[in-house]
Amino acid sequence: MQIYLARNNQQAGPYTVEQLNQMLASQQVLLTDLAWHQGMTEWKALGELTQGKSYYQPEGYVAPSIPSPSESIQNPQNVTASHSVKVVQLASIPSRILAKIVDMLLWLPATFLLTAFFTDEQKIQFAKLNEQFMGILMSSNPDANLASQLQSEMFALFPQQALMASSLYLLVMLAVQAFLIAKSGQSIGKKMTKIKIVDAQSAEKVSLLRAFTIRSVFFIFLNIVSMPLSTIIDLVFGLGKKRQTLHDKLAKTQVVKQ
Repeated sequence: MQIYLARNNQQAGPYTVEQLNQMLASQQVLLTDLAWHQGMTEWKALGELTQGKSYYQPEGYVAPSIPSPSESIQNPQNVTASHSVKVVQLASIPSRILAKIVDMLLWLPATFLLTAFFTDEQKIQFAKLNEQFMGILMSSNPDANLASQLQSEMFALFPQQALMASSLYLLVMLAVQAFLIAKSGQSIGKKMTKIKIVDAQSAEKVSLLRAFTIRSVFFIFLNIVSMPLSTIIDLVFGLGKKRQTLHDKLAKTQVVKQ
């Protein structure tokens, strides 16, 4: 049996039942993709043929060697036969981790800018306060009030020009990352690791609201409020079959190889 697939007005095939099931298992094709084979009167969604399962067993199917009547296929929904369906391969966990590390490192200059305008005396004072602060955090019974007080004292040391420089850098980085993600679904880290953000169902480019605002900006604030719990939960979700982290689930996206 020869099976044809179509997605977004692009057709591919033919594939055998075995090849189709392999692609379903690896999520190279989706249940929302259209399919046609001999004996069908019209194209149907794969999910309709498989009854929502990631495995297709046509009724009465025995051998995979039936010739394909490709010349007689009627293309509903203006499907064009001269193109191939864009299949996707999920990004590996190591590549996603490396991309995240690169993106996180890009924020470090903002921290350095905060102390770049310190006098020698301020550097010494800041180092002492930071040492006390870290000591409280590492203690078995941390004093939250004292930790908050030390944070306020450290923040008070930052000159106005340092705060402005750091804030400007953060805004520029946010704008750059937002532009890249809106254009190609790739942050700087993802460009380096050759992976990108796509819609979880259609594998197409997603809006800036979903790809950046929900996945990045919203999740940054979520981490600030509930870190490290939110980070741990996010990573656990990423170990699933679809490799969708928590912020992927929220935005209905997934990360694939370029």
